[in-house]
Amino acid sequence: MTRTSSIVTMYAVVLLAAGALYGLSCAPGALWQDSGLIQYRVWHNDIEGFLGLAISHPLYYLVAIAAKCIPLGEFGYRVNCVSAVAGAAAIANLYLLVRLWLGKDFPALIAAATLALSHTFWRHASIAETYTLWTALFLAELIMLLRYTRTKNVRYLYLLGLLNGLAVAVHMLGSIPFVCYVTFIGFLLARKAIRIKHVALIVALWVLGAMPFEYLIIKNIAHSGDILGTLASAAFGDRWRADVLNMSLSWRIVRENVLFILLNFPTPNALLFVAGLYGLHRIGPTSALRNMVLALLVLFLVFASRYTISDRYAFFIPFYSMVAVVIGLGAHEVRSRIGGTLMPCAIAACAFVPVGVYAVAPALAQRLHVQIGTRRDIPYRNDYEYFLQPWKTADAGAGRFAREALESAEGDAIICADTTTIGPLLYVQEVKGVRPDVKVVTGIARSAAAPAVDERTIGELLETHPVYVVSRKPGYGPAFLLERYAFVEAGVLWRVVEPGAKGG
Repeated sequence: MTRTSSIVTMYAVVLLAAGALYGLSCAPGALWQDSGLIQYRVWHNDIEGFLGLAISHPLYYLVAIAAKCIPLGEFGYRVNCVSAVAGAAAIANLYLLVRLWLGKDFPALIAAATLALSHTFWRHASIAETYTLWTALFLAELIMLLRYTRTKNVRYLYLLGLLNGLAVAVHMLGSIPFVCYVTFIGFLLARKAIRIKHVALIVALWVLGAMPFEYLIIKNIAHSGDILGTLASAAFGDRWRADVLNMSLSWRIVRENVLFILLNFPTPNALLFVAGLYGLHRIGPTSALRNMVLALLVLFLVFASRYTISDRYAFFIPFYSMVAVVIGLGAHEVRSRIGGTLMPCAIAACAFVPVGVYAVAPALAQRLHVQIGTRRDIPYRNDYEYFLQPWKTADAGAGRFAREALESAEGDAIICADTTTIGPLLYVQEVKGVRPDVKVVTGIARSAAAPAVDERTIGELLETHPVYVVSRKPGYGPAFLLERYAFVEAGVLWRVVEPGAKGG
């Protein structure tokens, strides 16, 4: 078997193994939170969204909309499987990157297993999310960069430009490596390693790849006439400018960052990261690639560490990808210095330690009353299992809650949901056809023909409709209701009543 055919065979094996893992761990249907809103947007063929262009992720939605047309299983599962397939491609690309770099299967497989079984990546490969598709494209970019540093063939830079454009069309995380690539290409141009015509073609291919995102920007400028406002929306979304630009850290954030990283690498193999950093300077093919890897490692860590949105743990995924690369280098470094079979076997065994950790973590954390910063008032969701176990096999809690909520509401009721529950409620109502007479409302999405529910309209609505909230917890239930009204428990919902009403 030739070297190339051996690599192709192993790439296929890794792809199929990761695909099987994520296919089995994939959630079967409706989802909570942002993932539920993703399913809602795919159902409505919405590539733009309602929270600003930075949150639009148009290329992901184009892929997911195509996937929903495949007549295989439930709609929600098909959308969730986009993340699973993309996650498998990302793991296979990571294998290929390290395999081409080092010429050895062992460190490439260790790197691939490290990312594949890391908590946050595995979790996002099991639900409808954009990060795994972005990671697959990003790791393909690094493969092109590696091939260019080895061959000096400018065609790899053309592919690098195209892939990064596609990545930006999936997620604005692509703008971080974009800055690094621009610096690198500028350096090549200054040294006359490439010419202006090459740069022009790289730019053209980048523009082609990013076209779905560019289309939304042009469309919004044409519609609003507000160039600066549209560009700000493309960079920050509607409400996250302060989070994106935040430059302050607190001890709470630092502590959370450390816990995030430990949760993703709960294995002795994490120590290989130190050996990998040492080996990076010894075995890197060129100083340009070494510098790129180090720069991306630092930039991704800095970006995620001081990002202050509630789900910022997901923004560590690019950093974890780079950590997995370095751990692969560390495995190679250790094996090259310590002979025999014991050390490789120990490293391979330790790669699977996270699976056992995630299996026992929820029960242990619950027994010890560990605070994990969750709301804990959502029916049919054990937050310890939901957040600490990355696999979502048979997790039907969101759909069960939504169906029970809709079916228990009185006729022509109004349910005031929140961003956690709006997705599954609309999913069950629209996809499953349950209780179209009930109107579900939030500030970002609502049932068809749902009335506006606010301080001005609530009095009249209470006279003509039963009104419910999903949560009485501040920040989740509407403030104007929580402050002025009482509530009566009604199954998984709370019915809004006047103060002093029986049961309030």
